[in-house]
Amino acid sequence: MRALGLDVGSKTIGVAVADPSGTIATARSVLARRGHAADAAAIAELARSEAADAVVVGLPLELDGSEGHRARLVLRFVAVLRAVLKDMPGPVTLHTWDERFSTAAAERTLLEADLSRARRKQHVDAVAAQFILQGWLEARRRGGAPGAALAPGGELA
Repeated sequence: MRALGLDVGSKTIGVAVADPSGTIATARSVLARRGHAADAAAIAELARSEAADAVVVGLPLELDGSEGHRARLVLRFVAVLRAVLKDMPGPVTLHTWDERFSTAAAERTLLEADLSRARRKQHVDAVAAQFILQGWLEARRRGGAPGAALAPGGELA
């Protein structure tokens, strides 16, 4: 399974990619936001070039698990991305995944790697996307139903 993981922020989108076996997620890049339509087109192109059959979007839920303002903004982007992915030549499933604490975990990892503040800022979104995607991959490997561990909104394919 080849999958992309996304950490969608207001200014950037962090991107991670899974290895072909669907075991390990790797931070890939950070895209500058240019609007939902342009961002969705860029993600679709990445999915095409990586031969991805799944895209996992981090959903920034509130601490109590509810959908707040930030989650609703991400879900608006997910709706646009879903429409673009439906036009892909092969099937690409779209999933949301609870991303609470992914950026904090990414920051800790980059601090432990002793990166400067400027370098951390350049990479934190891609590393957060890596944490999101790795969590989703591990939940799939545990054998639970794919929708069982997904955040509200669940599988969107």
